[in-house]
Amino acid sequence: MLNSVLEDQLTTRVSESSRRAQPWIDAAIQNEANDASAVLTFDGKSSGPGKFLQPGTLLILYLDSELTGAYLDADNDVQALSADQIAPLAGTEFPVGKPTDVTVADVGTYRIVAFPVGDAVALIGLPRADVDRTIGLMLITISVLTLGGLILLALAIGVTIRTSLRPLRAVAATAGRVAKQQLDQGEVAITDRVAPEHVDNHSEIGQVGKALNSMLDHVDASLRARAANEEKMRQFVADASHELRTPLASIRGYSELSLRDPSNSENTTAALERIQAQSLRMTRLVEDLLLLARLDEGQELVLSPVDLIPLTIESLADAQAAGSEHTGEWSSELDELVVLGDAGRLHQVVTNLLANARTHTPAGTHIVLSVERDGNDALVRVHDNGPGIAPDIQQTLFERFARADRSRARNTGGTGLGLAIAQAIAIAHQGTLSVESVPGSTTFTLRLPALTAGAQGQ
Repeated sequence: MLNSVLEDQLTTRVSESSRRAQPWIDAAIQNEANDASAVLTFDGKSSGPGKFLQPGTLLILYLDSELTGAYLDADNDVQALSADQIAPLAGTEFPVGKPTDVTVADVGTYRIVAFPVGDAVALIGLPRADVDRTIGLMLITISVLTLGGLILLALAIGVTIRTSLRPLRAVAATAGRVAKQQLDQGEVAITDRVAPEHVDNHSEIGQVGKALNSMLDHVDASLRARAANEEKMRQFVADASHELRTPLASIRGYSELSLRDPSNSENTTAALERIQAQSLRMTRLVEDLLLLARLDEGQELVLSPVDLIPLTIESLADAQAAGSEHTGEWSSELDELVVLGDAGRLHQVVTNLLANARTHTPAGTHIVLSVERDGNDALVRVHDNGPGIAPDIQQTLFERFARADRSRARNTGGTGLGLAIAQAIAIAHQGTLSVESVPGSTTFTLRLPALTAGAQGQ
């Protein structure tokens, strides 16, 4: 567009110069100026060439079949064109009034326009150098500005990209630090997280940071849970070894005693009885461990509809027959409450809860066994008015080999697995076993899914 404007301006100036020069050229010819140089040096009465022709103006004159040319240099002096310079223009037709570009050797390119002057034809031209120079400068300026703009744009884009990718670098750095952590030994914990300022739900990179934090939280929780399970397993093995060591030591001791004095039949009989008792205790421990393992694997249950009313009555009767130091009471307003379960294992749960109440409460404690319905669940509660269970013990009460009173449990032949087995059986029946205890009141609650009347008939 700029080129077009400059071209139009040059054409207008050439046309204006030709219009103003026409009468002056005609006067010069009338005064016997016979070539272009003479015309340019002609000084009329009213004005000379310096009045309206600017430096660089070209004049070509067809006069008397002769082609001549001259131009005004930078000092406004007339310089004639040589024959070699004018020769290329000979024979060229220049339409009158139509601007045309011509090139003169060693002088430059001109925009010229032809016009008649009497019997002659004159061509006035102005150099294109100014236009070409201006266009060149503009192109250079535009190129420099464009290049500068591209450089600034590249810098801005680089800064923007670096700024926008900063959260991603933080994500990569966090992942790298986590990858270098030693998780196969020592404390198993992943504490590194992507910083909150790099976690943003409104950007994809921020969502990546949030996703990585969520994954690290999940992995950390899983590792901690596994470490806790491994610690429990180590404790379990240690406790099992400790429990097995006592009866094994008794068996070895009594067997050595029998071998040392085989003639004393009374001592031998007593030793064999102790060996048998410790063997039975060890057998119960192994059977309890095996039962827990099978329950953990989802085995060992034979499911059928079980009415909890007669089951609990029988369990309480068995407990009262085992010892009369405690008073017992059965309570329920229901005639029937059926669950889908293994009758033998459910009987074992209730028996364990009653035995636990008798074992860990003083003589004269009142024990209440109750059965009730709570919505779609069946509840079996064992309540006693004994001294209660300490809060710190309640937290680990259902763990394997846990005891509220280790010395008393060992004296009564307990293994510390009764409540762990009871809870495992409850879980295997899709139920729960919980405890609430304060001084003077302890209640164990077995909650199981109850069968509806329609389900019982299927």
